[in-house]
Amino acid sequence: MTLDDIDRKILRVIQKKGRISNADLSEKVALSPSACHRRVQRLEAEGIVKDYVALLDARKIGLPSTIFVEIKLQGQADEILDAFEAEVKRVPEILECHLMAGTADYILKVVADSTEDFARIHRQHLSRLPGVQQMQSSFALRTVFKTTALPV
Repeated sequence: MTLDDIDRKILRVIQKKGRISNADLSEKVALSPSACHRRVQRLEAEGIVKDYVALLDARKIGLPSTIFVEIKLQGQADEILDAFEAEVKRVPEILECHLMAGTADYILKVVADSTEDFARIHRQHLSRLPGVQQMQSSFALRTVFKTTALPV
């Protein structure tokens, strides 16, 4: 599907204000409410808009620590990768898992309430992931910039 300028305007707005009413959205993108609604439905049907979510403040819900964990696996065979990926999805504190090119095979983004909590996560979950040869964890000291909005 090719996105035109109106589609891109709609996407920019709803990425930042997912709960905006159709009337307000149509005003912001200079379309009639019915035309705007049809476009949003099309963007959803095409899978460009995958979901609508609430973004929580991790600090305010008691998860102030963000840790990035680099994982090197014992090998690159499909069964090793598949086993690792299946298990990593089961750990609720892991927010993201990326297969990498470079020295690490995967990078995980993990949240915890403290260093002690991360030690628990490491002991109970990370150290038990299949195929792991080596792990290196880095604690984020401060989040300088964070967005979920893609540049459309």
